[in-house]
This record gives sequence, C-alpha cells and structure tokens, in this order.
Amino acid sequence: MVTTPDGRPVPPPQGDERTTLEAWLDFHRATLALKCTGLDDRQSRLASVAPSSMTLLGLVQHMAEVERNWFQRVFAGDDVPVVFEEDKGDGFALAPDRSLDEVLAAWQEEVARSRALTADSSLDDAGQLSEQEAGHVGGKDVSLRWILVHMIEEYARHNGHADLLRESIDGVTGA
Repeated sequence: MVTTPDGRPVPPPQGDERTTLEAWLDFHRATLALKCTGLDDRQSRLASVAPSSMTLLGLVQHMAEVERNWFQRVFAGDDVPVVFEEDKGDGFALAPDRSLDEVLAAWQEEVARSRALTADSSLDDAGQLSEQEAGHVGGKDVSLRWILVHMIEEYARHNGHADLLRESIDGVTGA
C-alpha cells in the first residue's frame, strides 16, 4: 500500500469502483485522525472563530454519530441509540469529562462497525431512510454506493473545517 509522507493510505489510481470508494473514505477518515494527532484535551476543545463553537473534539464526535447513522441505522436498519448520550444526535455537544482519546476510540469503533456491516454487501444493496431523510433525498431506498459517496463528501467537508481548526490551534497546516 502506498502512503502519503504522513502515513495516510493513498487511494489506488486504477482501482475498481468499490476499492476506489472505500479507499477514498479511508483516506478521509485518516485525515481527520491526523488533524487530531499531537493535541491535548484542552486544544481539542478550542473553537476557531466566534461565533462558531465547532471544535476538533466535536467534529470527531459528530463523525462517530454520522458513521453510526448511515451504516447502522440507514444501511443495516439497526435501531441503535446515539453514541454520546447528552447529545441530540449530531455529536457536537462536549461533555466536560470526555477526553480526546476516548472520543477517538469511540469513533474508531464506529468506523470498524461500518466496515464490518458493509464487507459482504454489494454497492447496489440498499438501506432505508426515515421519512424525513427521504424527503431531502427524493426516495426511501439509498444504495451502499450512494452512502459511500455521501460519506466521502461528509468527511471532505469536515476535514476542511478540521484544517482551519488545527491551524488556529497551533499553526499546523497541510493535507
């Protein structure tokens, strides 16, 4: 496997559709983890600019919730609670005693569960959206292919936020 100088897996330039989608998702997952590397709990709770309250800790929590929602609830049809109880389900609320290491571990568990749930599935296999979600998408059935593309988009967008947050914390920039 080819990696970037910082250790992230480089998606293969000639992979089939499934390999390409999963590799780009893993690349973006690794990018979010990289943005948190070397930070302490206090730093992970720093917001970049008022009025935003977004933090790296909150972003990782949010992505744990997103992983659980799209892969467990929507794709697998499991009725599972939110990852972080005090939250409304979006993951951004910070508990005073929750550490960055704890949140990263919870997120990694969600990622592992996502991989396990989709390992033997076809890209054409579909999950079911709630009525509310279906109204935004235009239908209840959503393929694994669509979910993977959406997850790549979700991580890419939030990794842009993570770039700005990290730069405001300690000046670290790049990928």
